[in-house]
Amino acid sequence: MSRLRTRVARLPLRVRLVAGFSAATLVVLIAAAGFVYWRVEYALDRGLDGELEQAGGTIAPLVRASGIVGDRDAADATGVDWQVIGEGGVLLDHSGPTDTDPMLGQHQLAQIGATPRTLNIGDFLPGGRAPYRVRAIETGNDQYLVVGVRRDHRDEALRELVLQLLVAGIGSLIITAFVGDRLARAALRPVERYRQQAAAIAAGAAELRLDVPDLRDDEVTRLGHTFNDMLAELERALDRERQFVSEASHELRTPITLLAGRIQLARRRRRTAEEHERILSELEIDVDRLARLADGLLALGTASPVGAAGTVATAHVEHADLAVVAARIVNQRRLVDPGHAGDVTLELLTPHASVALADLALERILTNLLDNAVRHGAAPVRVVVDRPAPGWARLLVADAGPGMPPDLLRTATQRFARATEARTRPGAGLGLSLASALVGQGGGQLRLCHGGEHVSFPSASPEGAVAIACEHGPEMTATVLLPTYSGF
Repeated sequence: MSRLRTRVARLPLRVRLVAGFSAATLVVLIAAAGFVYWRVEYALDRGLDGELEQAGGTIAPLVRASGIVGDRDAADATGVDWQVIGEGGVLLDHSGPTDTDPMLGQHQLAQIGATPRTLNIGDFLPGGRAPYRVRAIETGNDQYLVVGVRRDHRDEALRELVLQLLVAGIGSLIITAFVGDRLARAALRPVERYRQQAAAIAAGAAELRLDVPDLRDDEVTRLGHTFNDMLAELERALDRERQFVSEASHELRTPITLLAGRIQLARRRRRTAEEHERILSELEIDVDRLARLADGLLALGTASPVGAAGTVATAHVEHADLAVVAARIVNQRRLVDPGHAGDVTLELLTPHASVALADLALERILTNLLDNAVRHGAAPVRVVVDRPAPGWARLLVADAGPGMPPDLLRTATQRFARATEARTRPGAGLGLSLASALVGQGGGQLRLCHGGEHVSFPSASPEGAVAIACEHGPEMTATVLLPTYSGF
């Protein structure tokens, strides 16, 4: 059985479809032919049975105790052949054509009870024993009256019916197989065309798309549209990866070039220990910048992908309290830099706000937003945690700095996006990009606002997210909206 399944599975799909369709048609034809044959046979036998029943009712009273029919003329007038068979299968009396051979054997007579029994004897196919439809009636004294009629016309009609059904069935099967093959070819023709185009795409034709008819909407065309969408998304992903590699190599080139230049400069002449210490301090700055850049790239690369808006694309959902994390991060910054402890203020307008993000992810989001506000903005920096609407938690980080120009505001979450004047400051332009990726992982949204300009990342708002208008004040604000966690 397993070998048969393997061989069938290796057949072309078109062949399997036609074979399955033909097999189903064959079963239906056999069932229909069997039903028609049974109904015709029943109708023909019913006519013969009525004749036999009438003849048996006429002849049975004429059979004497000796087994001889008293009025042979009346018995022969029924128009059927008859026999009277006694004990041991001895033929006691009969009509002319039946000759001296009993129509029923002893074992058949033994199965007849008080109720008359009707059965067929002889061969259905021509050339054999004469076919009869007989009715056996027990007359008493171990004697049986057997009346019978020839089935020649009945069998001839059934043989003709079988032949017609066979011819019609074979013809129908051939036609349905041909039509099924044409339909299968027509249905699979677009699939084969898609395969050829996909092979061309795999061979390097990246700009090629599947040729999907615009006026059709079936399973094959929907498959083509889905495949085209997948190709477009893969192309966008490749473009993003190429851009990332290009930008990363550009950003890494600067600290690496500085390191190589300083090392070459240090080797040009002998230096004192103090000079080497100073050179090592300068190299440490460049190495630290390179390490921070590498850490940012690794963190951004390990951020989980996001599905549809508001959907977390991870198999296991972790959760943490946004208010608790915000309080801990702000207090840690105050302890590390007590001289500027008053530069950051915290407003917890809700004591608890559980969201579908891990504690470490929330720390990275808030830390990156605070670092961005401190490096590129100005004190005071406000951190606010509240619940602007049922089912949603908000984290707002606002600073009194110069903010961002509108062009940069719209691209602020792109990797290595930095203002011209910010390139001399610490950082690699990955903080907002990482924050946006982590917020999307939690099914939320990052909104940047300054000077009346409002930009949301991603561009489509999550389903059910509260609308927050951008204030026209001087502050630069970064707002994180996250759906609250309810144990889903």
